[in-house]
Amino acid sequence: MPTTLHFAIIGCGRIAPRHAEQAAVAGELVAVCDIIPERADALAAATGAKAYYDAATMFREEKNIDLVAVCTPNGLHAEHSAMALREGAHVLCEKPMCLYTTEARQMMYEADKACKKLFVVKSTRYNPSLIALKNMIEENKLGQVYNFQLNCFWNRPLAYYTNSWKGDAKLDGGTLFTQFSHYIDAMLWIFGDVKNISGYRKNMSHQGVIDFEDTGVAALEMESGVLGGLNWSVNSFQKNMEVSITVIAEKGTVRIAGEYMNRVDYSLPGGLFPESHKDGKANDYGFYKGSMSNHDHVYKNLMLALEDDDHPFTRASEGFKTVNTIERIYQLITL
Repeated sequence: MPTTLHFAIIGCGRIAPRHAEQAAVAGELVAVCDIIPERADALAAATGAKAYYDAATMFREEKNIDLVAVCTPNGLHAEHSAMALREGAHVLCEKPMCLYTTEARQMMYEADKACKKLFVVKSTRYNPSLIALKNMIEENKLGQVYNFQLNCFWNRPLAYYTNSWKGDAKLDGGTLFTQFSHYIDAMLWIFGDVKNISGYRKNMSHQGVIDFEDTGVAALEMESGVLGGLNWSVNSFQKNMEVSITVIAEKGTVRIAGEYMNRVDYSLPGGLFPESHKDGKANDYGFYKGSMSNHDHVYKNLMLALEDDDHPFTRASEGFKTVNTIERIYQLITL
């Protein structure tokens, strides 16, 4: 591996500056690419990287790219990740990995064929409260887990979808992909795989604006036998309300809540919940906010995972699980 890693970014939208900032810390950002020239030019001017307006030209002219951050719309993740892998670069793909398990398998095939690494951004895994909860369950400190509830209640007004790829079935994929895939990942990370799914979903207030649901409820039976509930909506009045996980277990009850899982309530006889995250910053996009930003942790662990195959970091196989679970929810719960 070279002493200084050379990074490129495909897709210069709202999340791209987070990657650019961390790429500059981890190595050198040499190229940025977007089909909207103004976006590529703006990020290039801010970072000193060279701007490109199509990925093929970027790869043709830049011969020393070690890793590509794929930040394009969801429906293009598979195409751009596969292209970067075939060009001999490692890939860090923004969430979700893609929209279909068939695409995910092809991405993993391309990574294996190129002998390159394919990672997926799962920044919520660096939330200290979630880490503490996962450790408590794995160490049996809560005893038998009976059930859990995952609530995802955000606000996405009509303006959010105006003149955007968001809301389009082919590029967006659905609310669980764009807004809440981080939390589906957290659910799978803590409770394991889903066995059975039932529920309902509807478009309650975005008719004619988005191609899928803005509200849903699902009952889940996990492979472990634990029962779970999933409620999601982007209709919270005027502002994001909460993302929360509540766990009911034999030896305690824990609720990690707040707009971005930044508050902990618990009932644990004889003990306190480990020190939790109180001041995490969300991704700020102006009139709305997104998931808590942990891209500094993502890039620190990315660098370790590039050097050490055994370092724990979100790899393609785990990104696949999230895509598979959301795909199953959408297939089994019709609109």
